[in-house]
Amino acid sequence: MLAPLADRLGWRLADSKLVHTLHQLLATGTGTLTWLAIGLTAYGLLQVTEGIGLWLLRRWGEYFAVIATSVFIPLEIYELSHRVTWVRVALLALNLAAVAYIVYGKRLFGVRGGHAAYQAERHQASLLEVRAAGAPSGGSAGPPD
Repeated sequence: MLAPLADRLGWRLADSKLVHTLHQLLATGTGTLTWLAIGLTAYGLLQVTEGIGLWLLRRWGEYFAVIATSVFIPLEIYELSHRVTWVRVALLALNLAAVAYIVYGKRLFGVRGGHAAYQAERHQASLLEVRAAGAPSGGSAGPPD
């Protein structure tokens, strides 16, 4: 079906990497496809769990965000061990920076005081909001004279 079109375009299907990749995908065994389906299902469940946790503003959702963000770091390192390109290095650096940002910013895994510091920061922020909401318009939120 594609042969006449490829001939007109001067594209040799026998030498095409795309056609070779498609042949490999179509020849994939059922065991490999089963493991692929299990992996994709597990990753999908991880993403759904993360989304629910973040939507409900739960701390465990933030931990799932770190896990979901860092799950492909070993694969990126494996890819770099085969061939180093600036794109692969940049993607790995970006992924590591995202994980570090989440861990540092959300005080996960005991970083910057951990959960206690996180709760204190939340409590202080909510007290400031209450104080600002109770202030008369145009006046300061300081103690009455």
